[in-house]
Amino acid sequence: MTELPPPAKDALMPVSTESSTLDSSTLDSSTLESSTVEADRSVSDEILVPVEDQIAAFKRAIEAIVLVAHDPVPPEMLAQLIEQPVTLVDQWCEELAATYREAENGFELARVAGGFRYQTAADLTPYVERFLLHDQRARLSGAALETLAIVAYKQPISRAQVGAIRGVDPDGVIRTLAARGYIEEIGRDDGPGQAVLFGTTDIFLEKLGLDSLDDLPAIAEFIPGADVIELLEHGLRVTPQIEVASTAVVHTDDAQPDPAHEGADTP
Repeated sequence: MTELPPPAKDALMPVSTESSTLDSSTLDSSTLESSTVEADRSVSDEILVPVEDQIAAFKRAIEAIVLVAHDPVPPEMLAQLIEQPVTLVDQWCEELAATYREAENGFELARVAGGFRYQTAADLTPYVERFLLHDQRARLSGAALETLAIVAYKQPISRAQVGAIRGVDPDGVIRTLAARGYIEEIGRDDGPGQAVLFGTTDIFLEKLGLDSLDDLPAIAEFIPGADVIELLEHGLRVTPQIEVASTAVVHTDDAQPDPAHEGADTP
């Protein structure tokens, strides 16, 4: 039988991995370079976008959100939605409001109840009221407005305290104001009975166009001056009348003739 010659030593030598290693390193470096180039290209594309265009896009997003919102949108929520700092959101909202004022639009972007909302311009209030109050009778009475003012300036306040100020039972008026959402229970008194304490709501601020209760006009503006109070007191002051006894008054018709001179004038 013919024996096969033993394999050559070169055939048993392991194949060198230098070329494969080189190819792998070459492939990795090329992939890294390409990815780096793509990243640099994307970064350069972002850098090439003008800052003004980015700000304009954020302002348009703010306009869209505030427009569809039912309640005033806090700046913190706007910042979260557009993923920008709150300080920038406040600045952009103020710039939008200034733009609307300069253009003399019929609406404005106002900060109300801690958030931003669109509302009609202040100088157009008579026309808006005429539209809203046309054929409408659901208006607050004088007693309701008076009670609401007391709660706004004296809150937290109880029913008994409101009644002591107004001099009448305020239960019906308080129920009306609570039903319309202008006031609500905000706590209880620590005293005996733990009376319910009332305060105003965000709807109250929204209806009055206020950002917070600090924007309420000072109560001193509604107090008349000392001269007016003096005139009121003088007009209401009652001048006492002194009654004189009838015996102290001598009437000529009732006087009796003097007996000594009774016949002096007799012819």
